[in-house]
Amino acid sequence: MQFEDLPALNATLNGLSGILLLTGFAFIRNGYKNAHRNCMVGAIVASALFLISYLVYHFEAGGTVFREPAWFRPIYLFILVTHIILAVAIVPMVIVTVVRAAKERFEKHKRLARWTFPVWLYVSVTGVLIYLLLYQIFPQNGMR
Repeated sequence: MQFEDLPALNATLNGLSGILLLTGFAFIRNGYKNAHRNCMVGAIVASALFLISYLVYHFEAGGTVFREPAWFRPIYLFILVTHIILAVAIVPMVIVTVVRAAKERFEKHKRLARWTFPVWLYVSVTGVLIYLLLYQIFPQNGMR
């Protein structure tokens, strides 16, 4: 793996996190608590690895600027800004949700998880979308 591969790795880790979140949700809806827990732990690991890889990449590469096409820039910026704000917010939400589960405070866990799940899923999905927009659909913006 080379440095230039990190954005694709980041998108893959975000996608994996999203898949694990959806799978874990399906498991808990069907009463499979251990499978749900395992998926959530996997989503946490994937998200943590993403964060490390993301920071390494942007520490070295700096930021990206979306310029072209100009008509799509406001849409991209809306996706990016909401992604960043919710990505910051999701960290304490996940921590508190996990702590409640670990302490077997399942009613409190469930109440917060109803908010944590869709926010975390949004961050995961938009992370993949941002990668696709920068490096696949409009690659002139993601090139370094």
